[in-house]
Amino acid sequence: MSPTFTHSPAETERKEPGIGGKPPVSRRPTGGGGGGGDDDWKNGRRGPRELLHRNRMAVFLVLAADMVFFAVLVIIFYADQAGTHMDPRTHEQIGDWHPVSLPPILFLDTAVLLLSSLTMEIARRGIFRELDVLEEWLGMGKPALKRALPWIGATLALGAAFLAGQVTAWRQLTAQGFAFNRFSTPASYFFYVITGIHASHLLFGVLALMFCLTCLPLLKRVEFRQIAVDSTAWYWHAMGLAWLLLFAVLAAGQ
Repeated sequence: MSPTFTHSPAETERKEPGIGGKPPVSRRPTGGGGGGGDDDWKNGRRGPRELLHRNRMAVFLVLAADMVFFAVLVIIFYADQAGTHMDPRTHEQIGDWHPVSLPPILFLDTAVLLLSSLTMEIARRGIFRELDVLEEWLGMGKPALKRALPWIGATLALGAAFLAGQVTAWRQLTAQGFAFNRFSTPASYFFYVITGIHASHLLFGVLALMFCLTCLPLLKRVEFRQIAVDSTAWYWHAMGLAWLLLFAVLAAGQ
């Protein structure tokens, strides 16, 4: 009797991942290195990496508009610095710009803001640490979040210290006789305008840091926590760079 052979059905690819199967493509760690499986993301849904890139592009566009606004302030600053009027007695052109000495606390404030940018970058890198992100994705706690939160808290404290230093600088300038009113000189007026506008922008960054501290633990998806920290970090770095440029302009203009 001749032997008979039966053909076993070909193994089909598992559609729903189970134990030992492929991870869900929409839950892949954003910062993962990968083993050539990025093609799995092309399933019609927006992947975490694409979502991060789109969010960064939106943040950069907003920051570019902000930088243009600060550049316009600098142009107006220098244009007003060149303003003159004619003395009716001597018929000579006299400059309208009367320099004021910058409060010394601004130098300390600048160092504080630079330090806060460093702590914010450490927090951003911590939330993207691949091994910690993988553990969060697998449901093994939230090590990346725990690594980032203390540095976010430090950045928040330094940002609040910077704003307090700005208020102290305004009080010191007022004590010198350069209050912000209709009798303000052009130099003191622009000092208040430039530092006040920057402080208001930085205040939004402080609110974003407060949101991160309070709401990040409530976000269930890893990529959402990464996007929140990443956006806040880039905004904070941009405000630090803007302050360095504005402070250099104020110091040179006075």
